[in-house]
Amino acid sequence: MKERVRFFQSVNFKIALTFILILLISIEIIGAYFIRGLEKSIIDNYSKGMDTQVAALANTISSELDRASDKQNINQTIQRLLDNSSTSEILEMRVVDEKGIVRATTDVTEKSSIGKKNDYQDINNFTIKSFRVYDDETGKRVLINVHPIQSLTGDTILGALYVKSNIEDQYQQIRNIAIIFVTASLIAVGISMVVAVLIAHSITQPIGEMREQAVRIARGDYSRKVTVHGKDELGQLATTFNQLAKQIEETQEAMESERNRLNSVLSHMTDGVVATDRRGKVITINDMALSLLNVKKEVAIGQSILKLLNIEKDYTLRKILESTEELLIELADSHQTNDQRIIRVEFSMIRRESGFISGLVAVLHDVTEQEQTERERREFVSNVSHELRTPLTSMRSYIETLSEGAWQDKEIAPKFLKITLDETDRMIRMINDLLDLSRMDNGNLKLQLEMVNFNELVNFVLDRFDVILTNEEKKYTIRREFTKRQLFVEIDPDRMIQVIDNIMNNAIKYSPDGGTIIVRLMETHNNVVLSVTDRGLGIPKKDLAKIFDRFYRVDKARARKQGGTGLGLAISREVVRALGGSIWADSRENFGSTFYISLPYEPIEEEWWD
Repeated sequence: MKERVRFFQSVNFKIALTFILILLISIEIIGAYFIRGLEKSIIDNYSKGMDTQVAALANTISSELDRASDKQNINQTIQRLLDNSSTSEILEMRVVDEKGIVRATTDVTEKSSIGKKNDYQDINNFTIKSFRVYDDETGKRVLINVHPIQSLTGDTILGALYVKSNIEDQYQQIRNIAIIFVTASLIAVGISMVVAVLIAHSITQPIGEMREQAVRIARGDYSRKVTVHGKDELGQLATTFNQLAKQIEETQEAMESERNRLNSVLSHMTDGVVATDRRGKVITINDMALSLLNVKKEVAIGQSILKLLNIEKDYTLRKILESTEELLIELADSHQTNDQRIIRVEFSMIRRESGFISGLVAVLHDVTEQEQTERERREFVSNVSHELRTPLTSMRSYIETLSEGAWQDKEIAPKFLKITLDETDRMIRMINDLLDLSRMDNGNLKLQLEMVNFNELVNFVLDRFDVILTNEEKKYTIRREFTKRQLFVEIDPDRMIQVIDNIMNNAIKYSPDGGTIIVRLMETHNNVVLSVTDRGLGIPKKDLAKIFDRFYRVDKARARKQGGTGLGLAISREVVRALGGSIWADSRENFGSTFYISLPYEPIEEEWWD
């Protein structure tokens, strides 16, 4: 929103005010010098004129006094001279003789003082004087002139002439001139103010237009141009501003295009990217990083990257900048809260050309699968080594015993040889299972698919276990709950028999003596489901998701004692997957387990099959 500038805060007002102040100061200085000089000139001229007039009148009176013989006539003559010399500016003229007796005066109110002793102290010493005082009666300024009256020879003082003139009129004249000057100055100031406002407006109008254009540019509007009013400096500035706006528009378009391209790259990257400022605060984060870290963008932006990655206890920003090593951090999986997601973080500094570090970029890779694969590989090698070392160690012991002479013992030798043969068979089975898993991992498992009556196939396997039951020490019962509908499924019979054997062997091993194993066969709309339920020890909930992993055993000691390789369920899972089905388990500890096998199924009419 555009902020309105008050007139008294505008540049227009400031320029006009500056111009007026300069003009006023100039007028004041010139007026002060002018009025002071005028006052001095008028007052000095007036004083000199009065001095000359008083001196001339004193000389005239002196000549009359020298010629006069009658004292009474002399007074009249002096009075006549004073009356004839009096003007409107002269307030009073008085003549005293050498004894201080008043001979004549023009002041009507002072006629009674004629013939008396003069009471004006200013003329008693008979010296030439000229000074200005304020009249006690009127309070106005008056000019006092005192001039001695000398004889024609100049050696005798005959008296003195006293003249009081009204000099206030001269000051009033000066004041009138000052008023005229001030009035003219005010008129000049008014006219100058109008001119200054117009000139200031002509200066500030292009600036205002450029300001409005700058505001539009800040909003992203480059459609308008600043009007060029002339070819002066402001016109050149307006032209340059238009060129600058065009360059900004082109740069903005290039930056927007680059930003969109960068955002597109960041959005489609399979790795997470987090960028920070020089203080380690997050300023950019892509969708993959948000997903990996399980945070929302508004929460991540502005947060410290150390806190975002949950490494603030072990690392500082300086330590990360000084170290080039990548970090492995574990975070809770946003989809599976029971699992941990492993993230590899690689840091890179953002440097300017000057070498100043302006930020940090962190690239996040989800290496959970790689780490899990590597962990499984290490566990697999360890398990294979352990599983092979156990029978080999046992075989070596028995063979060493036989080589030391026990082969001649007819009771011990056959027993040791049978154990050695059993361990050899066990290793062969394990190696065969490993080879099968290797072929499955490499996609080289070849299936011999046939359309098989699945009911009969399952019955065939269970019949074998019924036969084995007579030769086993452990007693168990197999209960069959099959659908009456004949189910034809396209499978590899040998591989499926292997799978069912593995499931049944486990059910028998972990079932209590005299227990019942329930085998159910049912159909759904698109699947055939085979389930095997035992009443054994069950599988703990924490181990249920891992029982199909290679070499994984819930009870390792018991499983190894019973001769298992730990690969049966892993092979079963791979075979079922290769057939397009799925296998899973449901268990309750101390209450038994149920294994399910689901295979794709399309109903076929028996008449068509026949």
